[in-house]
Amino acid sequence: MDGEKQSEPPPRVARLVLVTPEGAVIGRLALVPVDLPWWQDAQSVVLAVREYYGIDVTILRLLEAVRDRPHGGEVTYLAEVAQPVPTEVWAGRLEPHPLRQSYAEPGGPAADLAWATRILAEHGLAPNGMPVQIRSWNLSSIWRIPVARQTVWLKVVPPFFAHEPRVITALAGRPVPELLGHDGGRMLLAEVAGEDMYEAPLPRLLEMVTLLVELQSSWIGRADQLHSMGLPDWGGPALIAAIGDVTERASEELTRNELTLLQRFVSGLANRFAALESCGLPDTLVHGDLHPGNFRGTERTLTLLDWGDSGIGHPMLDQPAFLDRVASEYVETIKEHWARAWLAWLPGCEPARAAGLLAPIAAARQAVIYRRFLDNIEPSEQVYHRRDPADWLRRTAALLRAGS
Repeated sequence: MDGEKQSEPPPRVARLVLVTPEGAVIGRLALVPVDLPWWQDAQSVVLAVREYYGIDVTILRLLEAVRDRPHGGEVTYLAEVAQPVPTEVWAGRLEPHPLRQSYAEPGGPAADLAWATRILAEHGLAPNGMPVQIRSWNLSSIWRIPVARQTVWLKVVPPFFAHEPRVITALAGRPVPELLGHDGGRMLLAEVAGEDMYEAPLPRLLEMVTLLVELQSSWIGRADQLHSMGLPDWGGPALIAAIGDVTERASEELTRNELTLLQRFVSGLANRFAALESCGLPDTLVHGDLHPGNFRGTERTLTLLDWGDSGIGHPMLDQPAFLDRVASEYVETIKEHWARAWLAWLPGCEPARAAGLLAPIAAARQAVIYRRFLDNIEPSEQVYHRRDPADWLRRTAALLRAGS
């Protein structure tokens, strides 16, 4: 998920505090330059340390960052190394925290990889090369594991995303990844053919919208099943309460004018949701982070990835994030196609009017989501999201000023 668009971040330099698999502190490595600025990208740090020091490490978690907004700049990570190596003395302390993820602890990634190896064996498969760590942060741990004739993906997510494998299971046979196995927040996913679709041309973008609408239409009237899978509720009553809460908690970061606009917005949300209901599109499955980069495809196929942000709510909640990530000259054509796609399923509905009513709600929902992240991750990793609730509320206020 993304907050407001930012300028290109500065280069990243990383300092590593090393521990053994048992958790004993070894010491600190000096700073190394890293190719990519994105803090959660573990692979580029692993490669930089291998090049500079000739050792292999596993990134566990972020300990400290100099900048108050991701990404780039100087960052310090905790990393695991198999055997002690020469280091500088590190005077810090490692303290336990109840919100820490298992994959952020020494031995955690190894346990996840051992589980993945067992699942592969159940499918008659085995790794034929070393697993590659791709990402590690408060929202996921991702590894690429080579097996015969393909690559599989180990993804481990925190409890607030643990519904993702249940959603993928429920969508089996549809254009979603193939799930080889799951256990709580762990999931092992088969390789998805093709390439990421960040730069998809307009015809593929329209196919993505059609795919989503077909998926969502199949879940209308099945909210109880979605609730049973543990998806978050983004219906009217739940969102009204959550938007009111996040507005209050972010009040000191907002201007008086912004806060006044938002408080008026919150007080009118019940009426706005009533108007939304009259548009004739019932609550259903919402992807929650819909953008072209979360599709992977070939000339003939499209697969919709990353269902951790999914929830239950109005289907047009997925439109703003998608439109934010496409070329401006495509926006009106996509909006018209989106409306026609829903009218084909629900004649007489008013998707365009619903989208207008939803625009500030969708922005405020993003503030709710980031507030939820902050409430469920340990302090050292909150820097990833600390500004996001207020940033999204400012965006909500801007939409309200513009007449949404």
